[in-house]
Amino acid sequence: MAAVVELIAGSYEQIAFGYRVNTDEKEWTAKADFTHHAHTASVSAVATSERFVVTGSKDETIQLYDMKKRIEHGALLHHDGTITCLEFSGSSHLLSGGEDGLLCVWSTKKWECLKSIKAHKGHVTSMSVHPSGKLALSVGTDKTLRTWNLITGRSAFIKNIKQNAHIVRWSPDGDKYVVVVNDNVNIYDLQTASVTGTITNPKRISSVSFLNNSILAVAGDDETVRLCDVTTEKWLCEFKAHETRVKAVDSLMMEDYCVVVTASNDGFIKMWKMQLEEETFTDTILNVLFLSTELLQELSKTKRVRVAAEEVILEDESKPKKKKKKDSGK
Repeated sequence: MAAVVELIAGSYEQIAFGYRVNTDEKEWTAKADFTHHAHTASVSAVATSERFVVTGSKDETIQLYDMKKRIEHGALLHHDGTITCLEFSGSSHLLSGGEDGLLCVWSTKKWECLKSIKAHKGHVTSMSVHPSGKLALSVGTDKTLRTWNLITGRSAFIKNIKQNAHIVRWSPDGDKYVVVVNDNVNIYDLQTASVTGTITNPKRISSVSFLNNSILAVAGDDETVRLCDVTTEKWLCEFKAHETRVKAVDSLMMEDYCVVVTASNDGFIKMWKMQLEEETFTDTILNVLFLSTELLQELSKTKRVRVAAEEVILEDESKPKKKKKKDSGK
């Protein structure tokens, strides 16, 4: 069954760019969809909703791009320092974090800042919105993990983790979350807010993405992507994804398989098709899908990819369009 995936990425060269990937059983083809050059410094964060692409940068701005109208939609100015993380909460709110330690909540209706919270004494390094949209997690250079009640805009829980974490992610079901410190993935239980296990990667971790509620894709400072089971705390498999270190990893569930998207400093974006079997991954890659040769050549010559898309948009072209739902657990 053919579908369309909208793939968004940002680069060191201040540009956000999108590609429309048409999929079917025989061949996947990619076509350049848009280019948005609104920043004056490198892109540091990317997020998408049903309609908007938002990018954060070292130039201290958040730029908006309207995917429906295919036009620039203005800029959000509130942070003092690099925008470190962006994530939508449903389609009604955007959360942003920065080096100024602020966590800001924006309305996507009028694009006004509803709340500006001094979340951390140092930088906000990462955040993640719970699938319910009611909670958010953040970590920062003050060595704390903080839980936020997004209904009240207040801190619900503060945990001293004694180290500077640089990634935090909820699982798709929202019953657990992971906190990454250097080369360690610490697994937390929602009910107890305590570490239930730790998985150590051979290299410092640069990006993680949940493929389902148990399987986590881990990319680090090498060419390899590894899959681990956070329930059993075991590594399942690994594969060489790029010639240089993998900068970002993302994922998307299709009907009967998973697509893993990887981006590297070598300028390449690759899409990997991985088969699911009895809710666990096989120990081999059953099929590998790349973006078109033309796209790979263009990326390798002109752009060093820094941030892969936070979310990809999936549409079934064989059926009437329906309102898409946000998978905020990713």
